[in-house]
Amino acid sequence: MTNYPDELTIIPPASPLRGRATPPGSKSITNRALLLAALAKGASRLTGALKSDDTRHMAAALRAMGVDISEPDETSFHISGDGRLRAPAAPLFLGNAGTATRFLTAAAATVDGRVVVDGDAHMRKRPIAPLVTALRSLGVDIEAPTGCPPVTIRGRGDFGQGRVEIDGGLSSQYVSALLIAAPLGRGPVEVALKGGDIGARGYVDLTIAAMRAVGARVEQVDPSLWRVAPTGYAARDYVVEPDASAATYLWAANALTGGAIDLGVSPSAFTQPDARAYDLIASFPNMPAVIEASQTQDAVPTLAVLAAFNNAPVRFVGIANLRVKECDRINALATELSRIRPGLAREDGDDLIVASDPALAGQTLSARIETYRDHRIAMSFALAGLRIGGVTILDPGCVAKTYPGYWDDLAAVGVEYVGRVSSRG
Repeated sequence: MTNYPDELTIIPPASPLRGRATPPGSKSITNRALLLAALAKGASRLTGALKSDDTRHMAAALRAMGVDISEPDETSFHISGDGRLRAPAAPLFLGNAGTATRFLTAAAATVDGRVVVDGDAHMRKRPIAPLVTALRSLGVDIEAPTGCPPVTIRGRGDFGQGRVEIDGGLSSQYVSALLIAAPLGRGPVEVALKGGDIGARGYVDLTIAAMRAVGARVEQVDPSLWRVAPTGYAARDYVVEPDASAATYLWAANALTGGAIDLGVSPSAFTQPDARAYDLIASFPNMPAVIEASQTQDAVPTLAVLAAFNNAPVRFVGIANLRVKECDRINALATELSRIRPGLAREDGDDLIVASDPALAGQTLSARIETYRDHRIAMSFALAGLRIGGVTILDPGCVAKTYPGYWDDLAAVGVEYVGRVSSRG
């Protein structure tokens, strides 16, 4: 679906969903691989990559910084460079792509010149101060007056050297950003966690694996300290695995409908943290009473909607970071689940409690779901429409951020929906 309507009303399927729906390439891995290839000397090829709003923003920014990037087909990038990024002629606009924004803020320190990293109105509300503070401690000339983008970096041509401490409590992306830039230092760089807390640690492991694949030497000294050698990067070909966060919607669709959607990849084949959600989805309709979701944060919207049909209430804990994603996802999930049935979910501090009501299945309830321009809210609440009539997703086009073909994939396995384009001028 290339032209999205203003809203989509899901028609609950009369039979289990069946067919083949392969998730797109991993957004997390694609954006890491794009930047690493741009920082490498030589030519690299990425296959199986994701082409979405987030990855297009990353590719466009790298092109603006002097990297040669071509796209020979729908899932490939060819990247060629000399291992250096150049100062762009204009500010880098990254939409609401958090990964690209955080990673390029650190990488810009290696540029000889001025770089402005900016985004849309939503990105300008997402915190970046911990990363700015850490970079400043390395001697980087950097400022972000609001604590959010835009960020102005006056690079000196390398990443420096020595020890840098980072508060990774809000986002593991801050840690990954420093690690990726570290091989471009004048000498070894040590990245240390301040306080020991970190968001989704599995994404840091994903970063290190990608770095090592292109020649970096990263030593994990202890759980809170990494030592990175000034090796630079070497060009390599890289195969991107399917997106585990996207897979959760299809796994949940199987669970809700008794379906047999073939994803073309085993849950055990994923290296991304959100694949851990598979076991929780498989436990439906007897999901655990408490789900500690700090390491599967992007899967929480899927799990929360699934929990609405569970046999018993579910409390989600360890999810405070969801408040600083594309929207405040804790509030959005509580609000929109309660739009389906008042009191279906509520916030308790930074926890989310889903009351659960198996009797919802088979009912028709008129619910117009606000998506807050958040792709994960749109995709997860489409799952509610598989069991409840009358669920309408507003702004369904926001899925283009990471899964442009989502509605087409649902249609391919048997989901029908009615779209409407408004007369707004």
